Amino acid sequence: MAGPAFRAAAVRVRVPATSANLGPGFDALGLSLGLYDDVVVRVADSGLHIDIAGEGAETLPRDESHLLVRSLRTAFDLLGGQPRGLEVVCANRIPHGRGLGSSSAAICAGIVAARAVTIGGAERLDDTALLELATEIEGHPDNVAACLLGGFTLAWTDAGAARAIRMTPAESIVPVVFVPSKPVLTETARGLLPRTVPHVDAATNAGRAALLVEALTRRPELLLPATEDRLHQEYRSPAMPESVALVGRLRADGVPAVISGAGPTVLALADSSTADKVAQLAGEGWAANPLTLDAAGASVLPLSGRGGHPDGTRTPDGTGEGRIPG
Repeated sequence: MAGPAFRAAAVRVRVPATSANLGPGFDALGLSLGLYDDVVVRVADSGLHIDIAGEGAETLPRDESHLLVRSLRTAFDLLGGQPRGLEVVCANRIPHGRGLGSSSAAICAGIVAARAVTIGGAERLDDTALLELATEIEGHPDNVAACLLGGFTLAWTDAGAARAIRMTPAESIVPVVFVPSKPVLTETARGLLPRTVPHVDAATNAGRAALLVEALTRRPELLLPATEDRLHQEYRSPAMPESVALVGRLRADGVPAVISGAGPTVLALADSSTADKVAQLAGEGWAANPLTLDAAGASVLPLSGRGGHPDGTRTPDGTGEGRIPG
């Protein structure tokens, strides 16, 4: 493969927050939420420069160890070679360590930006390869599938390769997230899961996960029974007792509620007539936010200013055709 050429102008990528598992759909189901990180990437003459605003601005590294940069580098290798330098600007709104897919957002932003800034990148790295790469970096496909595709996703692996399908959630559903102040590491939450579970619990979850597909897409009145889980939430209670307790209180009030991903955020699935009321049920210690459902997934957006193009690229002469050799 010949070495790549790169666009002279920056590209802007927007990636959504995601909620995985959704109760019974452990490591398989994901939902794309209307809360976004924005990243602007430009190929430079040399070096690496990173600016970060918002979530993680005080703690994230500004070097090659940054997850987004590592994802960029991995994608550039597959695209044929590394650029001489990079400028990266991040505007982060997705909370970190809360079960809303911040790491998947960083991964997807990096690989989508690498493809977008590479001339012919879509031909070298198609959408199927993009999902496989994101899954390889993340380790499982549920969040990255929802982040890349938008909507409601079902992800699986086939002979070691990640696959996913996208479904359209019912328009009446309004997700409400309850975000606590303290994070929980995914590794900690996953480490609490047992190696085996009772057969009756596995069978129950299989039925509820199948029902959830129908409930989320066509019959939201079934969301309460469809979001019942026996595989992971109670086992994770020692790491997030307040979250598991909130799920129990909401469900006792008839609100379909689950742990979002590995937690500790709680996700409730309300509708337009109940979302504001549901958001008031958690009490102190929680940031409650009704959100929209995201339909687009990871997107390359226009940059503002003269010479902007719908694919997010610009050049000094406004043609969008500038090239930088690898």
